Amino acid sequence: MHILKTTLMSCAVAAALLGCTPKTPGVVTAIEDKVYSVTPPGMTVKAGIVTAELTDMKVTERVEKESGRVESPAKLTAKLKVQNSSVDQTVRLIGGKLVYVDQQGQPIKLEEARTAPVIRFTSASSSQLDPGQDATQSIEVDFPANALKTKTLKEIRLDLVYAPTAYRQESARLGVTIGPSEPLASAAR
Repeated sequence: MHILKTTLMSCAVAAALLGCTPKTPGVVTAIEDKVYSVTPPGMTVKAGIVTAELTDMKVTERVEKESGRVESPAKLTAKLKVQNSSVDQTVRLIGGKLVYVDQQGQPIKLEEARTAPVIRFTSASSSQLDPGQDATQSIEVDFPANALKTKTLKEIRLDLVYAPTAYRQESARLGVTIGPSEPLASAAR
């Protein structure tokens, strides 16, 4: 019985010591950002009474340096400035979408697990624009891996959805007269 207790005690001590020792660090893989320039880095388009400007466009993907394995798929980042160029209509921005077009004029599809490049106007200040007003926001959307190949991407199309509302300013006149002054009840005491 004493031998069994000693053996169990030795096993417990060994397990505690081995379990508490820090593990030797594995090989750290270096991850680097591969940045692809978009030429031109900006574009301005007009869609009805809305003018949209995409600037600072670039595509970035994260890749393991040694193996070349893609750690994080490509994303397009840019600044989007939308301006209401109407003089008499308010614009409510509903949403937008980017379409990547190949050399044959066909849309380039994203890989299965990727999200469609949709633009949402989330804040009240960026979703409703009075005449002449503009709003700017940063965007980051998925970019198709096939479009990274040289001479595959021809253009990026920006589709905007908005609702114009007539903007009117009118005046109304109210006919009034002022009667003679009367003393206040509290002042008469």
